[in-house]
Amino acid sequence: MISVIVPTLNAGADLARCFDSLIGAAVSGLVREVIVADGGSADDTLPIADAAGARVVKAGKSRAAQLNAGAQAAKCDWLLFLHPTVTLEASWTSDVEAFVDRHELGQPEAALFPLAVERMGYRARWHELAASLRFTLFGLPRGEQGLLMSRHFFQAVGGYHELPALEDLDMARRIGRRRLVRLRARALVSSTRFPHAFAATLLSVMKVPMRIVARIYH
Repeated sequence: MISVIVPTLNAGADLARCFDSLIGAAVSGLVREVIVADGGSADDTLPIADAAGARVVKAGKSRAAQLNAGAQAAKCDWLLFLHPTVTLEASWTSDVEAFVDRHELGQPEAALFPLAVERMGYRARWHELAASLRFTLFGLPRGEQGLLMSRHFFQAVGGYHELPALEDLDMARRIGRRRLVRLRARALVSSTRFPHAFAATLLSVMKVPMRIVARIYH
């Protein structure tokens, strides 16, 4: 039913935990394949992917190129783009199944997960609140929140544009707030380092062309 696409470049330190959250969905048949779109890793990313049974495809060094390469190689009608630094809460499978069941393949909507930081303290809670407000007010989720969409819709919006950075903002802006659905299960990250998040959001809201914004923050 779903192809999970994981863009990587030296992601060996995180990849095993990301895969762990996909095991139940693979056993149930919800996830039919996991594709690692790799930009030339020199660490243990590829052995970890191979041991987990993921399919590896070669891609460029930019995340946009990796995401597009994974989408092109995918065999399923539904695509879930997931950063290697993310693990999903166990309830994600029921949320995704419900979303897919409600939508025809041609329906122009995409889904994402709320962001949660796996740390205690005010900094972690602040980043969660900031991500929630950014989506609620401006319809701009972070790439770490994942993105689920049909292959048809992905092609209709033109895939990921080849940018050196901020491809997640660019994609969200082209999809539009009204066509993005926030699920209940959370995307868990361990890091609270989200550089340039506020400034990039402000420039995006001001309708500055994303190619300019991406060059500033690359």
